[in-house]
Amino acid sequence: MDGSFPDRAAAGAALAEGLAGYAWRPDVIVLGLVRGGVPVAATVAARLGVALDVLVIRKLGVPWAPEVAFGALGPGGVAVRNDDVAARLDQADVDRVLAREEAELAAREARYRAGRPPLRLNGRLAVLVDDGLATGATGRAAVAVARELGAARVVLAVPVGSARALSVLAPLVDELVCPLQPEPFGAVSQFYDDFHQVTDREVAEALGSGRVRPPGTV
Repeated sequence: MDGSFPDRAAAGAALAEGLAGYAWRPDVIVLGLVRGGVPVAATVAARLGVALDVLVIRKLGVPWAPEVAFGALGPGGVAVRNDDVAARLDQADVDRVLAREEAELAAREARYRAGRPPLRLNGRLAVLVDDGLATGATGRAAVAVARELGAARVVLAVPVGSARALSVLAPLVDELVCPLQPEPFGAVSQFYDDFHQVTDREVAEALGSGRVRPPGTV
């Protein structure tokens, strides 16, 4: 595939074509990464006729190099840790980052789940969807959290991604779907005509549109 996408909905439609083998399967759940991945995921889930939900994760970034993660937090108290990186940090720095990201995770979970049950992935095939993959740091964190939440299989699906990030993430997932892999890459935004910042309202509307289905239903 060449070029760019008109918007995130169009990107989701293109992504759904590569995920057609998962259509109407009751064990599949599409998880949109907050916030930009949610509109993409909503279209994917609607096209495939499968469950849709949101995955809120918070990457634990090194204070002076935020793109370098020493771990990640997910819903339900899930925490994953990269000990090789964390061991080089002062405990005070670790504690400050943890406190900040735990608070932000709790706030976002409350905002986006809006009273719905906690996310549970035990035995599910989780399709993780974002609007693009640049460095791969967020994708790596999402995969780790999904595994910790009990997903039986993890598929990472993005409309566009850099070759370098894709090569790093491919060994970590059961399947990687990315229809647009341009080189040179640059930034995710350059491959969308409309790449506005997704608002909390848009996330809430996507998740409350009727395309969210309880686990095991279609």
